[in-house]
Amino acid sequence: MVEIVPMAPGHIESFHRTLDFVARERRYLSFLEAPPIELTRAFVLNNIKCRYPQYVAVTAGEVVGWCDVTPKERPIYAHGGVLGMGLLPPFRGRGIGTKLIWSVLAAARRAGMHRVELTVRETNAGAIALYRKAGFVVEGLQRDAVHVDGIYENVICMAVLF
Repeated sequence: MVEIVPMAPGHIESFHRTLDFVARERRYLSFLEAPPIELTRAFVLNNIKCRYPQYVAVTAGEVVGWCDVTPKERPIYAHGGVLGMGLLPPFRGRGIGTKLIWSVLAAARRAGMHRVELTVRETNAGAIALYRKAGFVVEGLQRDAVHVDGIYENVICMAVLF
């Protein structure tokens, strides 16, 4: 059984391990390994303190996925935020990502956000389908925006408005 719950301080170490695993897959995130635990802890604790939307999927006490929206800092963009998410491989394709994203988007709406945006690699068909199902629309394409292991990939820019 997997529960979708708000991120809490007790989730930080498990979240960090999950984040690092997904990052090291080198296929989904904008970094190739998790930031140091100290930076991850500071990020999560700041999100909790500021009440930014941040949920985790937990089973047997371990974080197996996450979804968050981090508000943009500059005043002209403050009405929106950037979505980040990931799931460990055994938990993909089971509806957990859908539950995570709906939880986070509902929290973003309650927080008064007007826009949530993201970027996704063009080859990540599963994520693109999930984002479309959640109401995101394609706003653009960044050609050869990602370069990993000698391969260039396009990145799709998507957003949802409330």
